[in-house]
Amino acid sequence: MSLGSDSGPGIVHSLLCHRQGGDSEAFARRAIQSLLRKLKEKRDELDALVAAVTSGGAQPGQCVTVQRTLDGRLQVAGRKGFPHVIYARLWRWPDLHKNELKPARFCQFAFDLKCDSVCVNPYHYERVGTPGGGLSIPRTVSPPCPVKEERVHECVVQMELPELGGETPGCPHRALPPEPPRVPPRSCLELPQATPQDPQAHPEGPPAQNGYPKPPQHGPPMLQPPVSTHPGPEFWCSIAYFEQDVQVGEIFKVPSSCPSVVVDGYVDPSGGARFCLGQLSNVQRCAASERARLHIGRGVQLERRGEGDVWMRCRSEHAVFVQSFYLDREAGRAPGDAVHKVYPGAHVKVFDLRQCHRQMQQQAATAQAAATAQAAAVAGTIPGAGSVGGIAPAIGLSVAAGLGVDDLRRLCLVRLSFVKGWGPDYPRASITCTPCWIEVHLHRALQLLDHVLHALPDAHA
Repeated sequence: MSLGSDSGPGIVHSLLCHRQGGDSEAFARRAIQSLLRKLKEKRDELDALVAAVTSGGAQPGQCVTVQRTLDGRLQVAGRKGFPHVIYARLWRWPDLHKNELKPARFCQFAFDLKCDSVCVNPYHYERVGTPGGGLSIPRTVSPPCPVKEERVHECVVQMELPELGGETPGCPHRALPPEPPRVPPRSCLELPQATPQDPQAHPEGPPAQNGYPKPPQHGPPMLQPPVSTHPGPEFWCSIAYFEQDVQVGEIFKVPSSCPSVVVDGYVDPSGGARFCLGQLSNVQRCAASERARLHIGRGVQLERRGEGDVWMRCRSEHAVFVQSFYLDREAGRAPGDAVHKVYPGAHVKVFDLRQCHRQMQQQAATAQAAATAQAAAVAGTIPGAGSVGGIAPAIGLSVAAGLGVDDLRRLCLVRLSFVKGWGPDYPRASITCTPCWIEVHLHRALQLLDHVLHALPDAHA
């Protein structure tokens, strides 16, 4: 992996979102980029770093090492410092002094051990007082301005890393231990979508606990008007389970009265708020699917919020891989262009109903305008580009006019693969090549799409 690759900016962004704010964002970015370059041939250590930082130390993982220099210091952006101190300041204690760190007993490459390599995993060190002072009293930090929950939690979603010496689906942990107290990352407040001028960045709930905001309160005064006043559907989602390109079992429907559903690898057939994949049989099941199913475990939890937003929590001990147009947009990627790796314990927003509704309206209108312009071109009366929303004739028109209902329907889906990833960095080209995956159809979004399509004028009228 190089930082110039597609996945590099996503990793830098995710790690940058967890900085604690002592140094400038520019310095923090260069420090992270420098570390990622040093870890480009150490895939396991890179995964361990991402898991440790994004879980707030719930998964401290293995040592993350850099080569020790002659004087023990590392130069970043023209500034020299001890490497373990630089990254402990970056992700844990912004006011840390170099003589306040003590390695954890399990750290095999701690700075004080004078090995050829130095561990810079910030969760392999503990903060102690200055000499003679014993343990330090935690220093008070002014609470940051509250930030919308999705801006904090999205930072634990990782753009896919290339495979360097084998696939590592994530660092397992035991029973999801609680995260240690910490301050929500300040850098998340500096992202364009969460500026103070943006009304969407205002707090939606009471102050944070243990460093994370409470879930948004769904009562006044912060309620937004509904996207549509049409009554909601009987079921808020339906889930189809696949092994490679074969659907296994029947579609599982989740009633609107049940806003949360768990998809796991166990065998309870009673349904309700659990879709147990372990009970589904497939006479043509391959060995890869058999192995992967053993690792689904506690699976994922899907939660509907408000009118139709969807959040996901990874409850498994292995990472899951998500295809989500919402996460694509938040990462600055083209729709359908990325696969997002979600680590164990992560809680992320994967679908936004308002964003989806705007997108389906824009795409439907563009396709309608393109079809009209294409018909005019065939008739020999092609209008100017301005009359079809700036769409150029010829190839541009053909592509836009070819946008069909299936393309719009894909906006209303979230796909998720257990254990194994896919895409250009994996041997599996598409999700239909992964051993076990699910497709979640979001009914409120499909209902709104139906209204959008009905509202379009007849292209041939």
